[in-house]
Amino acid sequence: MSLISQHVLPKERTNKSIMLSTEDTLLINATEEIETKSILDSDGLRTKKRKKGRKEQENQKEIEQGEEMKKLENFLFGSLYSSVEFGKDDEEEVRKTTMETDSAFFFTDRSADTTLSAYKEDEESIEESIDEEEDKQGKPVWVDEEEEKTSVNIASVNRLRKLRKEEDESVISGSEYVSRLRAHHIKLNPGTEWAHLGSQPKVYYSSDYESDVEELDDILRTNEDLVVKSDRKLLPGLLEYSRLVDANAEDPSNGPINSVHFHKNAQLLLSAGLDRRLRFFQIDGKRNTKIQSIFLEDCPIRKASFLPDGSQVIISGRRKFFYSLDLVKAKVNKIGPLTGREEKSLEYFEVSPDSNTIAFTGNEGYILLVSSTTKQLIGTLKMNGTVRSLSFAANGHHLLSFGGDGHIYHWDLRTRACFHKAIDDGCVNGTTLSTSPNGTLFAAGSDSGVVNVYNREAFLGGKRKPIKTIENLTTKVDFLKFNNDAQILAIGSGMKKNSLKLIHIPSFTVFSNWPPPNRTLHYPRSLDFSPGGGFMAFGNAAGKVLLYKLHHYQHA
Repeated sequence: MSLISQHVLPKERTNKSIMLSTEDTLLINATEEIETKSILDSDGLRTKKRKKGRKEQENQKEIEQGEEMKKLENFLFGSLYSSVEFGKDDEEEVRKTTMETDSAFFFTDRSADTTLSAYKEDEESIEESIDEEEDKQGKPVWVDEEEEKTSVNIASVNRLRKLRKEEDESVISGSEYVSRLRAHHIKLNPGTEWAHLGSQPKVYYSSDYESDVEELDDILRTNEDLVVKSDRKLLPGLLEYSRLVDANAEDPSNGPINSVHFHKNAQLLLSAGLDRRLRFFQIDGKRNTKIQSIFLEDCPIRKASFLPDGSQVIISGRRKFFYSLDLVKAKVNKIGPLTGREEKSLEYFEVSPDSNTIAFTGNEGYILLVSSTTKQLIGTLKMNGTVRSLSFAANGHHLLSFGGDGHIYHWDLRTRACFHKAIDDGCVNGTTLSTSPNGTLFAAGSDSGVVNVYNREAFLGGKRKPIKTIENLTTKVDFLKFNNDAQILAIGSGMKKNSLKLIHIPSFTVFSNWPPPNRTLHYPRSLDFSPGGGFMAFGNAAGKVLLYKLHHYQHA
């Protein structure tokens, strides 16, 4: 046997080896494919992981930026923007962070001086009031020692005078000043009891509850003003006014204006003077249209006046007769001379507030009482001296007279008797007299230019000293006039230019901006206020009726 034959494998074995070799190659190829697939898959996973990691990093950066923004907002604005998420366990941590950020803004400056600013005092007073409400029985935690050392002069500042308990009180301690301020605040704001803890709502009942309800219903049924603006107080110092078109601009007078008077409707104004003409104007402050002019041939007019009821005009001059103009019938009647009297002049008169009586000044101290309806003499009164001025009071039941002997007489027209007589303080020769519309005050002027203002009730009770003596005029006082609410008194003299003063009655001081600067009023002769106080008109010797608007009063 040869060597080749000895090593030749049988046919089956050769087939088996061939099959095994092919299977091995197939397995090797499969494994290579699996390995390549696994490599590809691993590369895809890595790229996905990288993308995911980048997204997580970006989200983490956004979260960190958001937290930084919140921290900055909390640092700048406090805990106002720190939102607390419900259901989280870190609620207390958020509160701590907000408290830390809030407390960073408030600190105590130890280097400052001991004096407190006004803002800090207010802040501490508010905190103290809150502490007192929370614990009314407890003692204050801190007391300012400077309050006892500090003194406040409440009499030197006008705003603080209302804190005085006595008229002559001036200097108080700082603690007393604080307590009075708080008491004044409570007085001005009484309706804050609902804000206190434990307060119960008050229910007000009264025995006449039904009558109260009826009164309330009556108020609600009317359309009247519940708050009348014109009743507010007029302040002293400066008077707010404006110059309007002259009342008689359409028909000026050729002579002095001796009389100016408003009708009760405040739209009609009469002016009269020595040119013997009686003129009527409709007052609106813009055109002041002339309505009518009446010429009296035989009577230079010294005085003309509406009756308070507005039905007639009484016209008088230096004659023994006078005229009556009926506004309804547009008829002029000449009356006089009066029976039994020898007066040659009836130039001065006054009309009672009830329009029933006209009182004329007569000769030798006589006062002539004439009925406004019949125009007949119904009585006389007699003074010791000459009669210079008259004024009614008590709704026409009382008459005041003033004359050459310096005495002021009070007459009761129901009994025709003098029930009081007293001399005007410092007066030698009286010239004019005027009473306030409510009758509580009266003013007396003399030929020396002095005006005394009296309280009528005190004067009748025996007090001879006036409330105020006004010495702003240097020549004879020719006229006095109170306005509708007795807050202004006009005093004037016709013997000197611009000799017209307006007095603030509550303070008895002169308005510093009247007469108007850089404007001449000429020689004033007469003056009147409109019924609502909104207009003031006065006539001068140049024949003009100057018209002014007083801004304090809302109605004419």
